[in-house]
Amino acid sequence: MLKTFSRENTFAIGIAVAAALVAAAVGAALGFTGLLLTVIMLTGLTAALWALTDMEIGLWAVVAVITLLPFGAVPVKILVTPTFLDLAMGAVLLVYVMQWMSGRRWRLTLTPAHAPIAAFVLMALFAFVAGLNNGPLTANLARHFAEFILSILFSFVVVDFVNSRDRLSRLVGVILLCGAGAAIVGIALFAIPETLAERLLSALRVVGYPSGGVLQYIESNPDLGQRAIGTSVNPNAFGGLLAIVGALAAPQLLARRPVFGARRLWRVVFVVMGVCLILTYSRMAMAGLVVAVLGIAALRYRKLLPAIVIAAVIVIVLPFTQAYVLRFVQGAQGADLATQMRFGEYKDALTLLSRYPLIGVGFSGAPDIDIYLGVSNAYLSIAQQMGVAGLSILLLALAAVFGWAFDRRKLAHADPVLEPLYLGTHAAIVAALVVGIGDHYFVNLDFQPAQTIFWMMIGLALSATRLSEVAESVV
Repeated sequence: MLKTFSRENTFAIGIAVAAALVAAAVGAALGFTGLLLTVIMLTGLTAALWALTDMEIGLWAVVAVITLLPFGAVPVKILVTPTFLDLAMGAVLLVYVMQWMSGRRWRLTLTPAHAPIAAFVLMALFAFVAGLNNGPLTANLARHFAEFILSILFSFVVVDFVNSRDRLSRLVGVILLCGAGAAIVGIALFAIPETLAERLLSALRVVGYPSGGVLQYIESNPDLGQRAIGTSVNPNAFGGLLAIVGALAAPQLLARRPVFGARRLWRVVFVVMGVCLILTYSRMAMAGLVVAVLGIAALRYRKLLPAIVIAAVIVIVLPFTQAYVLRFVQGAQGADLATQMRFGEYKDALTLLSRYPLIGVGFSGAPDIDIYLGVSNAYLSIAQQMGVAGLSILLLALAAVFGWAFDRRKLAHADPVLEPLYLGTHAAIVAALVVGIGDHYFVNLDFQPAQTIFWMMIGLALSATRLSEVAESVV
């Protein structure tokens, strides 16, 4: 007689078969790709599956990728090679859409900034199509432009999901911790011997990073000194990230109720990020952080002013920071090569705008042989691509963000939980806007992580302002 299987036996057999299949897959991966790549693939797969179970976990994964492995990509090409950020954002968007389809989400949260941001997206689409005659439409361009649009629309998802103080506080805490982790990695790679740092960073070639010549130097000259890059490849992009996260952390230094832990923890975190920012030698990033912190001090936490003065004096007088101070002086005088190159780019960008002022030339290229796309200024870069019309819409959207925040400032300041989050998210945007005067990473199609963190901050700032009107957290 055949013995019937119980439900428990069937379940146990299923688990055994699944475990065997997983073991076989892991063994095959080890054999074909090696240990490091297998670990990365398993970690990414586990994170992706976890993110699909909870949209908040997905947002944390997006933050972790942006800060710790921003340019990592899946080592296997299937038509295209998706980046880890593509997968993390895709998981978040998939869960978000499924919530709408299942009826769990039935109303879109709107703010005064939604309309101008949507208009900016439409203007970008129009400029993209209108400028296709100016250059070839490559798969790479189409993909990067799609990522640019998705990064902007991601701010709407953030506003819609972050509908409670607890969610906002947790997400800000994750950003701060991941930013601190990125700073520690940056300092460590700067401090160890260059040959070892080069070898460690080159090991990331299995996930799409460059395999040689990774380290960066001042004016690309090793004799002038190394610049901290962490895992961000570019020191200015890394500096911009640290400026944003540093500005987000600044209110935690004196907050009545920090996101978690004691205020001394956040003081250590802030110092670590400040030290790493100095090591990037990114002057615009440091200027962005200083302006943002000064704004916080002037508006609310005046006790920060003496700390800012003391920090400035320390940087000026310490012997090993003299090269950094000299770089600032040279930049202010326009005496160094990098600043002179920027001035040349600004001149060429204004020449392009004088010919195509209204809607720019699009994203695929310039129509005239004597002009080109690309300038180290976020505002001129947007104007090149979308003209004065596109830049005006972007400025209108930013005005809506800050105007709404100013109108609700008293409500936010009266809430001990919300106040540091409200100040920090808006200060982070200010830092990015100052950085944009001398760099373009937050609007550059080739720097999706920078774009995403910028628009995520806009979404978080809008959420903080909206929550100032909500007496109780919305579940």
